[in-house]
Amino acid sequence: MDHGGFLCSIFVLWLLASSFSFNTLAEAQGVGVNYGMLGNNLPTPEKVVALYTSRNVTKLRIFNPDANALKALEGSGIEVILGTYNQDLQKLSSDQSYATNWVQTNVIPYANSVNFRYINAGNEVIPGDLATYVLPAMQNLDTALKAANISIPVTTAVATTVLGTSYPPSQGAFSESASSSMASIVSFLESQKYPLLVNAYPYFAYANSPNEVRLDYALFTAQGVVVQDGQLGYTNLFDAIVDATYSALEKAGGSNVDIVVSETGWPSGGGAVGATVDNARTYNNNMVAYALNNTGTPRRPGKGIETYLFAMFNENQKPAGTEQYFGLYRPDMTEVYHVDFSS
Repeated sequence: MDHGGFLCSIFVLWLLASSFSFNTLAEAQGVGVNYGMLGNNLPTPEKVVALYTSRNVTKLRIFNPDANALKALEGSGIEVILGTYNQDLQKLSSDQSYATNWVQTNVIPYANSVNFRYINAGNEVIPGDLATYVLPAMQNLDTALKAANISIPVTTAVATTVLGTSYPPSQGAFSESASSSMASIVSFLESQKYPLLVNAYPYFAYANSPNEVRLDYALFTAQGVVVQDGQLGYTNLFDAIVDATYSALEKAGGSNVDIVVSETGWPSGGGAVGATVDNARTYNNNMVAYALNNTGTPRRPGKGIETYLFAMFNENQKPAGTEQYFGLYRPDMTEVYHVDFSS
C-alpha cells in the first residue's frame, strides 16, 4: 500500500481543472480479498480459509509464501495470487536456480490442490532501488514454471505512484523515474498476455485533499459525471485511476495488457479524515457491486475489472494510524462492518 504524495497534487489538479463540468453487463470477474498477515493476534490459516469460503469470497491474495496458508488453501477452490518477498527480488533476478528452487518449494507441492491465479514478483517497488530486479525476476520465475509444465501468469504489483501524469485520464503516462522499468515490464506482459497488478486507492486522494476531491466521487455515490475527459465522463475516481493507468500502458506499448486491481479499500478508523466505519462500508460495498456487475471503465467499456479488497483483517503490526484499520474483520473474526459479496 503506497499512497504517495502524487495523488495530492495530480488529482487536485484533475478535480480543479474539471470543476466546470461537475454536473451491457461485463463478464463477472469475482471479487477477492487480500489476506494480510502483519498481526500477532490473527486467526489460524485454517480459520481464515473457512471464513473466505463461508463468505463466498473466491479469490485471495497473499503477499509472500506461507506454507501454513498454502496448506490451508489446498482443496478450497479459492483462486490465489502468490507474492514473493521484495527482498528476494535480487536473488530471483540474478540466479535462475534460485527462481527454480522458489517454484519447487512454493508452487509445485501445491500445484494440484491450490488454484494459483498469478505469481506476483514484488509489491510496489517501482520506482525504487529494487525496480531493476523486477523484470528479470519475473522472467526467471516464468522460465521455472514453464520448465515444470505449470501455466501461471507472472506479473508484479505497482502503486499508482508509477504515474507521472494522470490528468486527464487520457493523458495518463508513467513517470520519468518509473518509465524505464515499466517499459520493459509492459513489453514482457504484452508478449505473454499477462496482466499488470495495480493497487488503486481513491481514499488517499480524498484524504490528502478533502476540500478539492469530492467524497461522493471517491465513494461511488456521485449522481452524475464529475470529471469530463473529451467524450468520456467519469462518475467515480476509481474508474479515473484505472483509465489513467490504461493510458500509460498504451503509451508504453501495452495496449493489450489488462489491469487487475490487486488492492483497493477504505479505512474504518485511525483518526484520519474520512476514515470512518460508514465510509468504509459504503466504499467496499459499492466496490464489490461495481466489480461484480460493472460494464467496464469509460476507456474500456465491457471489460470487467478483477478486483481485490484490502484487507480481510485489521493488522496491528502495520504502521500506526489508518494502515491498521483497513480490515473487514477484527482479529477475533467479528465484522467491522458487513460487505455483501453476493451482489
